Amino acid sequence: MQTQAVEDYLKTIYDIQRGKEKVSTTALSERMGVTPPSVTGMLKKLADMHLVVYTPYQGVTLTEAGQKIALEVIRHHRLIELFLAEALGMPWDQVHAEAHKIEHVLSEDLADRIDAMLGHPTSDPHGAPIPAQDGSFDHPHCVRLTELESGQSAVVAEVSDHDPALLRYLGELGLYPQAEVSVLALAPFGGPLTIRVEDTEHVLGQVVAKHVFVSNIHSKE
Repeated sequence: MQTQAVEDYLKTIYDIQRGKEKVSTTALSERMGVTPPSVTGMLKKLADMHLVVYTPYQGVTLTEAGQKIALEVIRHHRLIELFLAEALGMPWDQVHAEAHKIEHVLSEDLADRIDAMLGHPTSDPHGAPIPAQDGSFDHPHCVRLTELESGQSAVVAEVSDHDPALLRYLGELGLYPQAEVSVLALAPFGGPLTIRVEDTEHVLGQVVAKHVFVSNIHSKE
């Protein structure tokens, strides 16, 4: 039986799995705010449903069936976020929580109508790609802002949407999708980055910078 809890787990596994072969129970526990034993219990149920491949102490990956469900929920979530932002003017730090309440009950027909009304968008307010009805989507290559070197510039492709306070802070710095950001200096030993967004310089800690993904990397002459 496909429940909200099942969909939440599959969506979260898919989200964390980006760039990783397997997702650990610890990572799921931290992201979902539940205890590791609870995560383990749910992963065993998902494995019995053939939605994940779970190996104790090694992590979990989605099966084809699990990924299909995850992408459907993600499509609903991101379409709702964009609808709330563009049609209703809701701030980008509030749309994630509201979309989470609606994503599980949104019909495919309504999702398609929202998609058409918005002009078949390819990304949500935070830059995350919106899957098409068949689950396909373009995901341009991007890296974390922390991976840039001093003197390099890039375009913000996507920012993490899981923390409203973080989104408000990134908004204050102008780190929205499509904004150009330049790394002016990197402090040693994992210290902060000095960056420029538009014409303003900021000092950004590593903890915040790792939630910003960039593409179109180039070096300033």
